[in-house]
Amino acid sequence: MKRILLGCLLSSAITLPAFAALTAGTPAPDFQTQASLAGKAFNYSLKEALQKGPVVVYFYPSAYTGGCNIQAHTFAVNSDKFAAAGASIVGVSLDSIDRLNDFSADPEYCAGKVAVASDTDGSISKAYDLVVKAAAEGKKDSRGVDITHGFAERTTFIITPDGKISSTLTGLKPAENVEKSLEAVQQLAASKPVN
Repeated sequence: MKRILLGCLLSSAITLPAFAALTAGTPAPDFQTQASLAGKAFNYSLKEALQKGPVVVYFYPSAYTGGCNIQAHTFAVNSDKFAAAGASIVGVSLDSIDRLNDFSADPEYCAGKVAVASDTDGSISKAYDLVVKAAAEGKKDSRGVDITHGFAERTTFIITPDGKISSTLTGLKPAENVEKSLEAVQQLAASKPVN
């Protein structure tokens, strides 16, 4: 009986998703990397972005895949609402900058409204305590192109200008993730003292 119970516990532990991401109150690891906006590559710095207000850093598995397409499109559609709350958005994946140049300009997804950053070696994802899985052989994107990079788990961090994580959103469907991110930045804007 003990073996059966132990076996059940082990199998359930193996199938549960890992939620080891950094939590609220934790300093957000700073990062600089190549990013793309509207098909143009540029050097992205989290520290510089935070000088302008809160930043929504959303990690996603891969450009041009089902849930990631929905999430990027939903962020793009709502980008004006994030800007009205004083927040900027950057997506982070293990995609190459060439793939991200296409994705960031694609009117069906980022639509030139959301910056996406390249974390080809997974170091940024790992700094945020996210699970990074190796590339899956033979996996293709929604365009039929081979995906040759690894995948970070879908998790979003709301980072305040002082460099602290105010919210960590994980385990949500892509559109819900965007909705909860918008609620979080709107709450930050509402709680900001008026000068």
